[in-house]
Amino acid sequence: MTMNEIKEALLWCVVINYASLLIWGGIFIYAHDWMYRIYTRWFKLSVETFDAMNLAGITLYKLGIILVNLVPLVALYLSS
Repeated sequence: MTMNEIKEALLWCVVINYASLLIWGGIFIYAHDWMYRIYTRWFKLSVETFDAMNLAGITLYKLGIILVNLVPLVALYLSS
């Protein structure tokens, strides 16, 4: 792969991952009760635990996007 192909692939990864993150956040905000009902069918969770787990997941996913996709992409753009 050439550097341009790697840059393009990383850029698409960033776009797709941030779109997934926005969808997750949107569902969490706008369909919170629906999501909570689905999860409580499988697990016994309080609302506070459910919210904390989702916010932790969103935070870890965002951190993963930044560390795995965005930082290498910026480094490649700065190095060339």
